[in-house]
Amino acid sequence: MRIFTASLSTETNTFSPIPTGIDSFKARGYYPAGTHPDTMLQFSGPLWAARRRAEAHGWTVIEGTVAGAVPAGLTTRYAFETLRDEILQDLRNAGEVDVVVLGLHGAMVADGYDDCEGDLISRVREIVGPGVVVGAELDPHCHMTPLMHENADFLVCYKEYPHTDILERAYDLVDLCVAKRQGKTKPALGVYDCEMISIMHTSREPMRSFVDRLLQMEREPGILSISIAHGFPWGDVPGMGSKVLVYTDGDAERAGRLAESLGREIIGFRDALQTPNPTTVEALRIVEENRRYPAVLADSADNAGGGAGSDSTFVFADLLEHKVRDAVIGPVWDPGAVGLCMNAGENAVLKLRIGGKVSEASGQPVDAVCTVKALRRDAYMTGLSNTPSLLGDVAVVETEGITLVLTSVRNQAVGRDLFTQFGIDLSKQKFIVVKSSQHFYADFSKVAAQVIYLNTPGSVTSDIRTLPYKKLVYPKWPLATPAV
Repeated sequence: MRIFTASLSTETNTFSPIPTGIDSFKARGYYPAGTHPDTMLQFSGPLWAARRRAEAHGWTVIEGTVAGAVPAGLTTRYAFETLRDEILQDLRNAGEVDVVVLGLHGAMVADGYDDCEGDLISRVREIVGPGVVVGAELDPHCHMTPLMHENADFLVCYKEYPHTDILERAYDLVDLCVAKRQGKTKPALGVYDCEMISIMHTSREPMRSFVDRLLQMEREPGILSISIAHGFPWGDVPGMGSKVLVYTDGDAERAGRLAESLGREIIGFRDALQTPNPTTVEALRIVEENRRYPAVLADSADNAGGGAGSDSTFVFADLLEHKVRDAVIGPVWDPGAVGLCMNAGENAVLKLRIGGKVSEASGQPVDAVCTVKALRRDAYMTGLSNTPSLLGDVAVVETEGITLVLTSVRNQAVGRDLFTQFGIDLSKQKFIVVKSSQHFYADFSKVAAQVIYLNTPGSVTSDIRTLPYKKLVYPKWPLATPAV
């Protein structure tokens, strides 16, 4: 068995002002063919799974280019075409293969390409022909398009949000593709469009029980794979929206019926998927009344994982105005402030102009007298599915009872070691402000007395009604009533 694998991954927020160029991929992770490190990266699950399976079964794995960028705005045409063509050339260089497994995101949008993954998968199919099995692992926040699923034998989405199952689903993908190549299965696909936009936290009901049931259903005879494509609301493309994919063994009618049944079930509980989103001031009042500490406040609108700048100051300014003490905020992307702190040294006291630099969505910079509490070069935190996540140079500063983790690399909060590796005791904090939408939850929920998802300004606003969509295909609940 000869397996080719490669990855090209980023999530594009078409409303973000931050361009995604070739340097964006090189900053997060760019590994030419055959140079992938000896650890799994967030966007290289299929490669890692193929390696492990090959070791056990004596297969040959040909590793192509692996590239991933932190989510941001539109990918440049040069970046996409350069990396896509590099992967395609790697595939040609591999010679005859039995299986192709790709690590993609599913919501990558480039200048001139509304469906980057569909473009890549279709070109892979042109090279290998109909006899080679082609599969891809996707983030559930993907745009599931016909060009993707018509040219792939299998598309498998992570089931969990937070994405704690990247490797598990990668194993599923490799095993499904190999089984088809060996003639053990004949996959038939059913797709159902829920005609809706939603954020589906699997850490709570109703999605928790729903995902658990999907995992049980995949053990039933004849059901090969079930994926829920949540969609990515901040990508203004025709394919955006929630969809259900079901693969059965040779029974297309059953796949279609099951996909529709599951899709209608999601539509039935979609109102329960929404979380309360108080403003920062309202959240402070809630916590003051119930006094359940520490309270984790999610600044979702400034989530770098959704393409935001991670440098907004709205929450910081509110905490200062209300004289909140015993609070931490992170990560705040401010390479300039980090550089000043590095030059000043630990324990230095200096005036800093913090945040508010990327765009008007970041708010105004905050001027504060800060004490430098800790410094670290080339820092990491624990990322999704325990993969390493780069923070770059880090400066931890304190001002008026508020501690901020400033970074030189834009990233979102995922692991608690974002704070704890710098000596910050989270149990002693009243407020833990994380610039993240949901990926923080898997780890931070272990110490949180309560979690509140804030309604704040930013590029990943929770109020999608304010987004100026131009390419979206309607109806899309809650923007329009789904067709009956």
